[in-house]
Amino acid sequence: MRAIVQRVNNARLTVDNKLISQISSGYLVLVGYTDEDTEEICERIVDRIIGMRVFKDDCDKLNLTLGDVGGEVMVVSNFTLYGNAFSGRRPDFSKSAKYDKAKPLYDFTVEEFRRRLGKVATGVFGEHMHIDSSIDGPITMVLEK
Repeated sequence: MRAIVQRVNNARLTVDNKLISQISSGYLVLVGYTDEDTEEICERIVDRIIGMRVFKDDCDKLNLTLGDVGGEVMVVSNFTLYGNAFSGRRPDFSKSAKYDKAKPLYDFTVEEFRRRLGKVATGVFGEHMHIDSSIDGPITMVLEK
């Protein structure tokens, strides 16, 4: 599993010009999966994301977690995270998990965030989505297991 986590001021996701979800301050999390990924890996990465201390405290240090600041999360599936563009002109997506493997892992990841945080905004698995976001910092982290 690979997760790209961006600290955002806000994010808004649409499909076919219809608003699907939105968040205010928190994380936009793009997730991709391989055939080797498991629910245990998803749990560990969700734990790392929730526990990251990348929000400023009163001393202006990155010391606070998402929960400390009451932040929100938007989780969006993105199979292109495992695209390999190092040879040729067309990226190779063969390392990305196929639908039957990736969809249950995505659903599990979303439910793990929900179990721990309550409300979680999501994208629509397998759809062409548009995301408007205001990246804060910029702080962008890559987590992979």
